[in-house]
Amino acid sequence: MNQLIEITTVPIQIEMKTTNAKLEYARGTAEMEISRNEGGLQIKSKPIRVNIDTFEARNSITPTLARRIEQDAEKGKQAAYEATATFVQQGQMMMKTKLGEDVMQQIAEQAMMKHTKLEVGMEFLPKTGPEITWDPGEMNIKYEMEKLNIDWKINEGDFEFTPADIEFTMTQRPEVVIKYVGGPVYVPPSADPNYEGADAEG
Repeated sequence: MNQLIEITTVPIQIEMKTTNAKLEYARGTAEMEISRNEGGLQIKSKPIRVNIDTFEARNSITPTLARRIEQDAEKGKQAAYEATATFVQQGQMMMKTKLGEDVMQQIAEQAMMKHTKLEVGMEFLPKTGPEITWDPGEMNIKYEMEKLNIDWKINEGDFEFTPADIEFTMTQRPEVVIKYVGGPVYVPPSADPNYEGADAEG
């Protein structure tokens, strides 16, 4: 009897793809900025300054109102002293009077002589000179050299790690193939053109 069925199995097929781990180093970058500050020369001078104060000198010629009052008060005080001295002198003369002397005549003559004296005075020059002061001169020299500024911007390198990878891909599914390899089956069997009857079999 011939085999009518052929059974075939197809195995599974798997494709495996691997990627190795890797460690990559990214190089650092560096940037440089250059700027310049210009220098220069600065000279600052201050000349000598003379201060002349003529207040006292002008007051000695044409005094102010306050100074005039002060001077008149001083003159009044001096006149009082002189008058006191004159009265004392005249009193002493009267105390020392001798018989036959005309003391009043002497006192009158002294007073007359005192008042008849001509005091001629012309003052054109100040009695005191001006007060002179001065501030010393100065000279400042400032020199600043030119500056060159360099600014570095450095980015450090970095490591990048890529882990290993395994990829499975199924390219063929497993299966069972059943194939009929026999001839056609006729029902009833007498329909088979090659059918041989029972007589032929006997």
